[in-house]
Amino acid sequence: MNDLTNPAEYKGSTFSQDSLSKRQRLILTMVNEQGFATIEALASHFDVTPQTIRRDINRLCECQLIQRYHGGASRSSSVENVDYSTRKNILNLEKKRIAEMVAKQIPNRASLFINLGTTTEEVAKSLANHKKLRVITNNLNVALTMSNNKDCDVIIAGGMVRSRDKGITGEATVEFIRQFKVDYGIIGVSGIDEDGTLLDYDYHEVRVAREIINNSRNIFLVTDHTKFTRNAMVRIADIAGIDAIFTDKKPPKPFRDMLKKKDVALFVSEGDEE
Repeated sequence: MNDLTNPAEYKGSTFSQDSLSKRQRLILTMVNEQGFATIEALASHFDVTPQTIRRDINRLCECQLIQRYHGGASRSSSVENVDYSTRKNILNLEKKRIAEMVAKQIPNRASLFINLGTTTEEVAKSLANHKKLRVITNNLNVALTMSNNKDCDVIIAGGMVRSRDKGITGEATVEFIRQFKVDYGIIGVSGIDEDGTLLDYDYHEVRVAREIINNSRNIFLVTDHTKFTRNAMVRIADIAGIDAIFTDKKPPKPFRDMLKKKDVALFVSEGDEE
């Protein structure tokens, strides 16, 4: 067997969260798609030792991406999201590529909502050279990024600021969003259920996302591949209400079939559009 994992990487109680190895990303995908995977099955699939798989699972658990059980691992919790600082460093390159695809679809002189999320923040960075944009956001990180573009107007929603991710939520935020009708709404989600339901963890955040969907002429969902079949507790909307999904890998075939049936465009950074 080929054991590709460096044991020194896992010494101590703190893990580097800058990136995941290719195998760890594949493990995450398998667990999300199957719901549960045994250590023995994963070791056989990747042709490594069970000890190597256990270390990989420990790494993914430390990042709160999956949950470990005796003999295997399952999807992450449906009631608690991954810590913001961890999410910023997970699949960072993939998020940048997703953001670049989205930026190509946004014309100059457009109006848009950008909501909370590490991928939507990358979209803001990718719009740095656009001209005459008017951006409405409940994300202070997005506002700071976009305000560096002197050719862009930034409008910040009112409400309660969350210290953990600089997001703004609450009744005042919802009422503020309702005042506008924009060309593009760019949103992120925490999970996409097998039936096409878009999911998140925070009810207050979901209410804002719903208003963005209701008040945008075109809805772009930006999400990395790990969100397909990932659990979360609060329903945002049905995927049929989305115009296009931008992701880094083709989702499982049942999802692709569902997107075609519901007339949702699929943009994939690793290959051709669907």
